[in-house]
Amino acid sequence: MHIDDLIRYSEENYKNQLEEFFSRKFPGGQLVSHGLDHHRRVWNYAKELLHYINFKKDQQFVNSLMIACYLHDIGMVVDAGEKHGRHSRILCKEFLTERNLNPAVFDDLLLAVENHDDKEYSSPGVENNLQMILSAADDLDAFGETGKARYLEIYRMRGITEDAIPKSILDNAQKRFRNFEKIFSGHPHLVRKHMKRYQTLVDYFRSIDEEASNNFTR
Repeated sequence: MHIDDLIRYSEENYKNQLEEFFSRKFPGGQLVSHGLDHHRRVWNYAKELLHYINFKKDQQFVNSLMIACYLHDIGMVVDAGEKHGRHSRILCKEFLTERNLNPAVFDDLLLAVENHDDKEYSSPGVENNLQMILSAADDLDAFGETGKARYLEIYRMRGITEDAIPKSILDNAQKRFRNFEKIFSGHPHLVRKHMKRYQTLVDYFRSIDEEASNNFTR
């Protein structure tokens, strides 16, 4: 079956259910940068990336990826810290159980959701293809104009001081882009496309960091 058909089936069967579940568990207006729109965008990036990977993709894989994209940050409703994936895993398991889907069949999904925010890319699921695509799609949403607001809201919520934010973001974003570049090095046009969005983010926070440094030395 063609990848577009697999995607269409997943959306027809899960999209409405996922958005209803997310909206029920994650009230609107709470942590806007990681609300439902963020998860919709991550799924759209994942759909793009599915066309560039070589390993075998079946309906189970695409179903799992879609669920992961929609629920990977839902745990932030409990804890917006770096370990929110643990809470996302619990809520993802609840979603599966509500729909009489055996969580034991979705081990890769639950592992990917729990570890997706490991930006050292060294977690136990690092060889998990599902986690690889989820993490890369999530990383892509951290770039460009959208990435600016997303980073600022979450870093401020985590208590990072204003003077430390630019460097922290630049370091984190570089890890994200290098990982993406490594995975999709065989598709230079795709890398160039998203490099522009990455550079937009870098230029913005680098200018803020330089301005702060100049003000400090005056």
